Amino acid sequence: MKIALLGYGKMGQIIEKFAVERGHEIVLKITIDNQEDLTRQNLKSADVAIDFSTPDSVLKNIDACFDANVPIVVGTTGWYGKLQEVKNDCSNSNNTLLYGSNFSIGVNLFFKLNQTLAKLMNNYPAYEVQVEEIHHTQKLDAPSGTAITLAEGIVDNLERKQEWLNEVVGTDVELFPKAEQLLIESHRIENIPGTHTVIYSSEVDEIEIKHTAHNRAGFALGAVVAAEWLKDKKGFFNITDIFE
Repeated sequence: MKIALLGYGKMGQIIEKFAVERGHEIVLKITIDNQEDLTRQNLKSADVAIDFSTPDSVLKNIDACFDANVPIVVGTTGWYGKLQEVKNDCSNSNNTLLYGSNFSIGVNLFFKLNQTLAKLMNNYPAYEVQVEEIHHTQKLDAPSGTAITLAEGIVDNLERKQEWLNEVVGTDVELFPKAEQLLIESHRIENIPGTHTVIYSSEVDEIEIKHTAHNRAGFALGAVVAAEWLKDKKGFFNITDIFE
């Protein structure tokens, strides 16, 4: 395939490596320094676009791909407040988009495990639950998209939790969740690719499930696999659709 990379930071560069190794060609690279190259004509040279840009850029990039009728894989997070609006635009314009908070195979298995554990915990109200996430200091959004997916997996399956809220550790704001609220605790530490932990605590013991990323390679490979899966499809998809 011919691939357009929207965002060419550390992730974009690793995606390029995997894409080329798998026989694909990078025909367009958009960075903060060449935004003027994000044109309909340039995008039409690609079979698919992969976006790992920034929360400030991603909606503009999605619109550009829809205008050029180019399928797009979106790994950027921090824009999910506009998710329904983008889904409607995708449907109305007969376009194709696949998004995900995390493209790692291991993380997507972790999501399934999290949902199963939440269902089991309906029978054990003595356990309080929270989500913790640790990322590198360059990550621009908090909580991480992966942490949000974990939190939503708990809220959807654990009857005693109705909503989540986020506390960024190290800021002046300390939160005190109500019984029906699920706390996501966000930490920003140098050189941490991503660690997510779900913790169930009672007076007598504690249960943890945890995923630790050793590097960004798993995310990058997953994004290329997603682009391959998206070929010749129409519609609005989530990365979890690949694992069904």
